Amino acid sequence: MKTTALLFTLALMFACGDATPRETKPAPVEVAPALAKPTPAQAKQRAAQGVARLKAQGEAGTLLLAAIEAEGGLERWYENGPLSFRFAYTPVTGEPRDTRQVVDTWSARAVHAVSSEPAHRFGWDGKVAWASDEQAKAMKPRVWSLTPYYFVAIPFVLSDAGVKLSLDGQAELEGQSYELVRATFEAGTGDAPDDFYVVYLDKETHRVGAVRYIVSYKGFFPQGGHSPEKLMTYDAPQTVDGVTFPSSFRTFSWLDGKQGELVTNVTLSEVAFKPETKDDAFARPANSIECDM
Repeated sequence: MKTTALLFTLALMFACGDATPRETKPAPVEVAPALAKPTPAQAKQRAAQGVARLKAQGEAGTLLLAAIEAEGGLERWYENGPLSFRFAYTPVTGEPRDTRQVVDTWSARAVHAVSSEPAHRFGWDGKVAWASDEQAKAMKPRVWSLTPYYFVAIPFVLSDAGVKLSLDGQAELEGQSYELVRATFEAGTGDAPDDFYVVYLDKETHRVGAVRYIVSYKGFFPQGGHSPEKLMTYDAPQTVDGVTFPSSFRTFSWLDGKQGELVTNVTLSEVAFKPETKDDAFARPANSIECDM
């Protein structure tokens, strides 16, 4: 019996090649890069949170919510993924700025490429502003990375946490009647919590027709204060994947409660949602320059 058992064991060893267990390593599995887009469930949840914040702010919040619904709705806004557009900013006096940019609407990150020289790039990775070179740095990435987006994304971004809304009366502007909602910010919200926006909401369509605003960024005003108030009109609506944007903006001085002289023209073009954008598209590139403005 012992001889038979030994022969069986030897046969098994030769059949298997080795009686000693071997450590096996699984084949490497390629993991696709994550997308910079929420899941439908995440989009639905954040939209619901935004709607709840707006409803909690009374009539002002209700008016702004009507504007958001008229322009596409919060759930669609988040579900569509990152937003790409060209923002050509042309002041009456001063240097123009023209960049193509992709913005993560979920996490407020952005990458810009100068339209005429795409190698010059800058952006905001969620923590640090960066520039590819000194020429791109001169565009003040800390400020400009998200400034165009914020204006493009009104009214949607005014549903965010830290925004305080109040009624600001009614007004006529260029022959149209508007309800006014003032947006201010809780202390510690963003880089310029002393900013304010007065949003003009069309009484008939509920859409945004104009915005009055100031700039209080401490990098520009280290001793406090802010820029003179300005008025920006939202002109020529265009709808992309169910969301409505202006095609152009005009900015005017605002003096003694009245529309003043034209200051800037802006064209918003090449607008598209980019749901396949990878999350690492917003990472700060190696060898880029960190920017504090």
